[in-house]
Amino acid sequence: MDGESGNFARLNRGKRSIAVDLKRAPGKDVFRRLAAWADVIVENLRPGTMRELGLAPDELLQRNPRLVYCAVTGWGQDGPYADRPALDIIVQGKSGLMSVTGDPEGPPMKVGVAISDLSAALYATIGVLAALRARERDGRGQLVDVSMFESSVALGVWEAGTYFTTGEVPRRSGSAHKLVAPYQAVAAADGHFIVGATTPRNWTSFCAALGLEGLEHDERFADATRRRANVRQLIPLIEEVTGRRPMAHWLGALRAAGVPCGEIADYDAVFTDEHLAARDFFVDLPHPTLGRVRSLGSPLRLGRTPVRLERAGPRLGEHSREVLTELGYAASDIETLLGSGAVAG
Repeated sequence: MDGESGNFARLNRGKRSIAVDLKRAPGKDVFRRLAAWADVIVENLRPGTMRELGLAPDELLQRNPRLVYCAVTGWGQDGPYADRPALDIIVQGKSGLMSVTGDPEGPPMKVGVAISDLSAALYATIGVLAALRARERDGRGQLVDVSMFESSVALGVWEAGTYFTTGEVPRRSGSAHKLVAPYQAVAAADGHFIVGATTPRNWTSFCAALGLEGLEHDERFADATRRRANVRQLIPLIEEVTGRRPMAHWLGALRAAGVPCGEIADYDAVFTDEHLAARDFFVDLPHPTLGRVRSLGSPLRLGRTPVRLERAGPRLGEHSREVLTELGYAASDIETLLGSGAVAG
């Protein structure tokens, strides 16, 4: 919008921006000053790129021993895949995520959000926080090496448990749980809704709510594990009943019976959800050219030190002069850097 990226403004909220050309010698010098001053550097270039630029992480750590340097890459800093390019969908495929996502009879399918990108970012955050905590003890920073691949594989906790215990290779199961049932989407007269009736108490309440008390005494469905083993027989029996009435009826009946259940919302419903609105999850952040930018809030609710969401992301180089001044550059030197193109702003 108006030459500005709305996504950039949302993803970089609260940040300042200095734009530096790392291929120019003056730009490298600016970056070295930043690195000597900074607590944390985060970059996501392919392994070796910073060394080729003359800005190797180990050299920056020598200049600033307290620096925490986080390198986020597709495959990690070493290993046979290290030099491969990586995209979210490529990593989803290689990590096994696509092998367990989607309908069992359908084609390969990726997770609907950029889960490999996002999980790497979350693990990078955890790694940086751990490194900062270690620095409090010994005064030393360190390199934090985070890969999208390992971050995505780390999400396969149930799959790893199954494989390492039994040797069984996990496969796609649609919306269903791999071990227990019913724990999936079921059809109503006007769409699908989610049910999770896996404990004995919930299973009894579920059967009563649907008028299917007879299923409780069917040996095929005697417990959650046997129900999962016979899920192809179970779900049609359930949907023969749930398909007669709309979702709202069944959600009301099941909630009244204390059975876990829920809607399958699209993002129009999510971004106008009354619960999220009541908790002020959505925020409108000021931007110098876009005005107010509607954004997601933070899921972190800290009682004593709440998250501060004060402004949308900056324009590229918006704070270059400000940051250079803080680094100790004279006004004339700042103009020289801007005039040469080594810094933009």
